[in-house]
Amino acid sequence: MKKLIDKLKGGQAPEPGAGENAAAPDDTGFFSTMFQERLDDTQQAKTWQARAQEIGATPYDRDIGRDMFAALWGVDRYVATLDKSELDRMSEYLDFVQVAANQEVIGQDEQGDYMLIVLDGTIAVDRVQPWGGRARLAEARAGDMLGEMSLLDAGSRFSACTTLTPCVLAVVDAEGLDAMITHEPRLGLALLASLARRLSLRLRQVSARLSAVLSRG
Repeated sequence: MKKLIDKLKGGQAPEPGAGENAAAPDDTGFFSTMFQERLDDTQQAKTWQARAQEIGATPYDRDIGRDMFAALWGVDRYVATLDKSELDRMSEYLDFVQVAANQEVIGQDEQGDYMLIVLDGTIAVDRVQPWGGRARLAEARAGDMLGEMSLLDAGSRFSACTTLTPCVLAVVDAEGLDAMITHEPRLGLALLASLARRLSLRLRQVSARLSAVLSRG
């Protein structure tokens, strides 16, 4: 984590050939490195490239996707501090795709190097039971994110996410996040702060529900 903080504080990455003080290759790739380390521990690791091929994801118009992303996330408390040109640059580190209905975009218990931002459509978030049944946890819609925890800590996915309708998605993978932090630390910090806030809100909601259940007991 110290390596990540140093990146964010350090500003722009040194240009190639900048001299002896240029960052060495092992000083970059914080999130990608975490995922690669997990590849040695599991047979269920799944990169976005592999998932996209499996589900037949197709590229979506980048200009339209960029505008959809800016409209949905530009109002976020932290991302709102960025101007339009910065939001446009942030979108350059994202992949925009469209996915048909009934496609599993995230698999339960696998390790993944990406998160998804829903720009259009609806995705079911289910917990698959040992006997094969599914418990519906939530339905994600435009503006929601999925898979961010595994992107940040390289841990296993808690649930399976399946498109209920045709969807347009913005994909942030470990390599893209590393590149953003390295070359555009202000943008990387804004994105990470937004993720942290959303995760905090989600945990507070879970805590409130758990407290309500326990109080009724």
